[in-house]
Amino acid sequence: MTTAAAREAVVVGGGLAGTAAALALADAGVRVTLLEGRPRLGGLAFSFQRGGLTVDNGQHVYLRCCTAYRWFLDRVDGAALAPVQDRLDVPVLDAGRGRLGRLRRNALPVPLHLGPSLARYPHLSLAEKAAVGRAALALRRLDPADPALDRQDFGSWLRRHGQSPRAVAALWDLVGVATLNAVADDASLALAAKVFRTGLLSDAGAADIGWAHVPLGELHHTRALTSLDKAGVRTVLRARVRGVTPGGEGARWQVETGDETLTADTVVLAVPPAETHELLPGGALDEPEKLTRIGTAPIINIHVLYDRKVVRRPFFTALDGPVQWVFDRTEASGLDHGQYLALSQSTAQAEIDTPVADLRARYLPELERLLPAARTARVEDFFVTRERTATFAAVPGVGALRPGPATRLPGLHLAGAWTATGWPATMEGAVRSGLNAASDALGALGRPRPAPVFDEAA
Repeated sequence: MTTAAAREAVVVGGGLAGTAAALALADAGVRVTLLEGRPRLGGLAFSFQRGGLTVDNGQHVYLRCCTAYRWFLDRVDGAALAPVQDRLDVPVLDAGRGRLGRLRRNALPVPLHLGPSLARYPHLSLAEKAAVGRAALALRRLDPADPALDRQDFGSWLRRHGQSPRAVAALWDLVGVATLNAVADDASLALAAKVFRTGLLSDAGAADIGWAHVPLGELHHTRALTSLDKAGVRTVLRARVRGVTPGGEGARWQVETGDETLTADTVVLAVPPAETHELLPGGALDEPEKLTRIGTAPIINIHVLYDRKVVRRPFFTALDGPVQWVFDRTEASGLDHGQYLALSQSTAQAEIDTPVADLRARYLPELERLLPAARTARVEDFFVTRERTATFAAVPGVGALRPGPATRLPGLHLAGAWTATGWPATMEGAVRSGLNAASDALGALGRPRPAPVFDEAA
C-alpha cells in the first residue's frame, strides 16, 4: 500500500479551481500531478497575444471580501499586481440624461457606509432611494443558504419590495449583471442575496474593487506555474484526460491521458460540469444527470483601440444603453500610444453570434455618446472576444443541481465555480471550490486540513 508519506493526487483541470486545489494539496505534502488540456493554465480567465498586444479574453474583477482569490494572489506572489481600491468608487454615466453619478463608500460602518453616496445618486428619485434603503435592509435579513430562496427569482422579490424598473436598472442590475451574469428576473434570489449581503451589507470595505494591472496570464498562468513548480507539482499541459477509474491493488485511482496512465490515492476533477459528467465513474453521484442540467451563460468583450486618450477614469459603468462596464487596459496590454478600452458585456445571449461589423456599428456610437473625446479620436482597432460558456447560469433552482466536493466514491472529489460554494460563477467561487476539494481530499487521506483562508459563511 502507498505510505502516508508518499500520498499521490491527480488534479484534472488547470483553471483557478484546479490550480488552487493542486497548490493546497502540495502544501500539505501530497505529491501532485496537474493535468490541463489547454496549452496554458487559467481556465476562462486568460490572456493571448494579438500583434504586439497582450489581451485578456475578458475583464475580471474581484472584491475585498473575496478572501479565497486574495489567498491565491498571495500564493502566486501576485497581490501587488492586482491591487484593491482604497475605497469603493464606481463612476456611473448616464449619457441619455447627461449625468454622472458615483457609488462610493465612506468610513462609516454598514449600512451607513453607502448612505451619503445613495443620497446624492442622481439616477434615482428621492422615493426610489428610500425604497432602495428599505429593500437593502430586507435583503440583509435573508439567508442565502435557505433552499427556498434558490427557487425564487430576484426580480420578483425586488418588485415585492417596492423597487421600480428604474431602480432595478440603475442599481440592482448594475451590480447583479456583472456578478451573476443574469438580470434580476432571471437570477436566483439565493445567489443575489449572497452577492449583495456579502459585498455591500457585511463589512464597509467588502465591495472595494480589485483588478489585475497586468495581463491575467501573468497571474493565472506564468506566476501560477512558477508557484506550482516550486511546490513540487508536476504540471502537464495539452493533456486530455480520457478516463478516471478506480484502480487495483496498491493504487486507488487510475487517470488515463493519451500519453500515460497515472495512479493516485485521490483525484480532483476541476473541469466544467459536462466534462465532469463524462469522466465520472458509475456510482460517484446519486443523480449525475443533474450536472447536465446546469446551464451556461455567455459574455462578450469588445476591445477598442483609439489613437488618443478618450477617458481618464480606470473604469466606469453606464446606464440607458448597451454599454455595461468599460475598463482602461492600455498599460496592462503593453500599448505604448493612444488608449485601449475593454467593454465587458454580460448577459450576452442576444449578441454572442452577432458579427463584428454589427457590434462595431452599435458600440462605437455609444462610446462617442458617453465619451465626448471619442468623437474626434480615430479607431485603430476593434475586435471581439466571446465566451459562450463563461459562467454557469445563475437561474432559480441551480442551487439544487450543484454538488459539493465529496462524491460517493472515496478518493474522488469535485471542484469548479459551478460546484456548491454558495457563490456565483466568479474567480472567488472557483478558488473556494478548489480549496474545498483539497480540504476534503486531505481529510480522507488522514492528512491535516489546511488552515481556512475564508469564512464558510461569507
